[in-house]
Amino acid sequence: MHILDKKRIINILNGLDLVPIIEEGFISYSKGGSIIPPVGELTFDDPPGDVHIKYGYIIGDSYYVIKIASGFWENEKYGIPNGQGMMLLFDQRTGKPEAILLDDALLTDIRTAIAGQICAQRFSNQIERIGVFGTGLQARLQVEYLANITDCRQVMVWGRNENKMNIYKNDMNKVGFEVVLGNSAKEVASKCNLIITTTASKEHLVSDDDILQGTHITAMGSDTPDKRELGPGIIEKADLVVADSIEQCQERGEIACAIKDGLTCVDHIVELGHILSGQHPGREHHSQITVADLTGVAVQDIQIASAVYKQYMETKNEI
Repeated sequence: MHILDKKRIINILNGLDLVPIIEEGFISYSKGGSIIPPVGELTFDDPPGDVHIKYGYIIGDSYYVIKIASGFWENEKYGIPNGQGMMLLFDQRTGKPEAILLDDALLTDIRTAIAGQICAQRFSNQIERIGVFGTGLQARLQVEYLANITDCRQVMVWGRNENKMNIYKNDMNKVGFEVVLGNSAKEVASKCNLIITTTASKEHLVSDDDILQGTHITAMGSDTPDKRELGPGIIEKADLVVADSIEQCQERGEIACAIKDGLTCVDHIVELGHILSGQHPGREHHSQITVADLTGVAVQDIQIASAVYKQYMETKNEI
């Protein structure tokens, strides 16, 4: 069995074009070409954190994958990242363990950022200013990956901690973005036509009146049943609501909150893979408000873990 550490994984990622690989995973998922069981989940109160266990396989592929990823929000006290985890690959024909990817949740972070990039490219109008809720790793990666699809470098950020907002500003300025600090999530929403929500909030941060016409929202912070960033009415108001997984989004994320509010139903939701395959057109008018609810689907983990391992084996065999 092969063990790939984070350093090796980073080197491999530099040589991979992951966007089409992740898109293929979403398409396969929406076409029923994969087996993805419900998310396994552990939650902790003291200290606060959660662990997601996502797993499955694409029918006819070489491997099945089990991913364990956690977020413990007080890890900074110990000088380690909030996110931790690993991915396990097994031969789909025999069940034989093939590899452990000790990525410290890096692959989860990257595949999440790529999903955000895909949604922004598909659903945004010309981006005039990027609005960000949150100051953590995803607040950085989601924006950095937008550099691949837009010339916009204007960012407005809001977070609960002013010191972390200033650190975010300094860090993002160093990689080429011009960041201004918002006084509230409402201000960010009212001045940006692309909004990315990345917090672990359990109470909504903005209302439907805060959202500009033509805005696209990528909501990825609410990945458990008790998290919420978008207020009542936003999902209902949106002209296009996209789920990475309709099944998952009935149980977790912004769509699940809107369903509990009685303000939407599954019939109004489009799955991302159907848009990527051309089955649904996606955004059709500049004035439309669009929302992509990204709760994280195991097929993303399968695709990125398999791609890294295949590249590793090819390189290893060449040597």
